[in-house]
Amino acid sequence: MIGLLIIAHGTLGESLIHCATHVMGERPPLLRQIGVSVRDDPATLLPLAQQAVRELDQGAGVLVLSDIYGATPCNLVGKLLVPGRVEGIAGISLPMLVRALTYRNEPLKVLIEKAVAGGHDGVIHFTEEACNCHG
Repeated sequence: MIGLLIIAHGTLGESLIHCATHVMGERPPLLRQIGVSVRDDPATLLPLAQQAVRELDQGAGVLVLSDIYGATPCNLVGKLLVPGRVEGIAGISLPMLVRALTYRNEPLKVLIEKAVAGGHDGVIHFTEEACNCHG
């Protein structure tokens, strides 16, 4: 099973884990988060993130999910990457996380594709046609 690490601003990661736990019915294993606050020094967080990756990697690799590309959490993810072993995706959302949790027994490359698709497919313009609200 591929480990999942969320590195995001504030309490976003823990909130997403809480919501995913609700959707999945229980807290998924091998899922952790690191919240980055304005007071945090990224140099101090890097060893914590590296330790989390080591603990989450049970042999199948780790996918690290971040919120905003180019921001401090994402820059931290960039320092963790090991192609084919530790991969990263920016733009985490609940649909992306649920998709990642659903497909993490697949190879890492497939998981990345599914997670990105989950994030992309989870963005829908809410119209009457989209939701069949009337009729």
